Amino acid sequence: MPRKNKSSVSAVENKGTTNDTEQSKSIKAEDPDNVKSESVLDLSKFKFEKKSRVKIEFENDSPTKDVPDKKGLWEPANWKDFLVNLRIMRANNDAPVDSMGCHMCMDENAPPKVIRYQSLISLMLSSQTKDQVTFAAMERLRSKGLTVDNVLAMSDEELGQLIYPVGFWKTKVKYIKKTTQTLKEQYDGDIPDSVEKLCKLTGVGPKMAHICMKVAWNKVTGIGVDTHVHRISNRIGWVKKPTATPEETRKSLQTWLPFDLWSEVNHLMVGFGQTICLPVGPMCHECLNRDICPSSDKGRKSPSKKSPTKKSPKRRKVKEIKQEDR
Repeated sequence: MPRKNKSSVSAVENKGTTNDTEQSKSIKAEDPDNVKSESVLDLSKFKFEKKSRVKIEFENDSPTKDVPDKKGLWEPANWKDFLVNLRIMRANNDAPVDSMGCHMCMDENAPPKVIRYQSLISLMLSSQTKDQVTFAAMERLRSKGLTVDNVLAMSDEELGQLIYPVGFWKTKVKYIKKTTQTLKEQYDGDIPDSVEKLCKLTGVGPKMAHICMKVAWNKVTGIGVDTHVHRISNRIGWVKKPTATPEETRKSLQTWLPFDLWSEVNHLMVGFGQTICLPVGPMCHECLNRDICPSSDKGRKSPSKKSPTKKSPKRRKVKEIKQEDR
């Protein structure tokens, strides 16, 4: 049997393959569904659905990392506990400052301008003077009409008799007269409304200015640091380094004490210093902060209930014998 030529066989196979391809193309062309499925891709199964966010809440008592306030600035240890105890000890409002402080010395029925002037005068008198003495002097001044015009009409001698015996009363007569004249000429009988301007008045310092801004203008501009606040702040360690002046104490306190406590801390410490944390012989045994105060061992001890020991009669006899021998 004669063999087929390989070239002819391949040609036949190629022809068959070509025919099959052409047939399949014609079938697809004739079927519109196939054409649509090939040209349009169904993307519904690939659609991205945005998932809702999951809110994660932590329990209040879960452990958290302590983050220092004010970018890690220094603050005294246990100061919040100390403050709570201060409020408890001052809750009765039984200190002289509560009833006779500068904020209690004005005539509430007077015009606002007169009330502000009286608040400034009371602060000027309070320097180096107990609240009881200042309050009494203000009552005498008010009985004569404590206004700018009335003070300017008084002689120095009359004014001195009214404010005596406040501390440095002769010097304060000059300060009050000069400051009142300045108020008359430059502020139409009113007082300045800023610490900077108040401090330019004769006899007015930063402590008076900051307290005056709160009492007269109801604005908190700084901590009023008097001798009580200055002394106690150093005793309880509320200043980073011991301070020599009230102004240094004010600046140190304002570096860490929250602003919303600036007005309160003066009233708390003044009364505390008048009743318990006394300048000499502080009543540490009555203080609620005795366990956390660094100066608690330097104050007055709790009075002993034991009767004082009596000298034995033998010792007396020995002394009498020695005296007779002499």
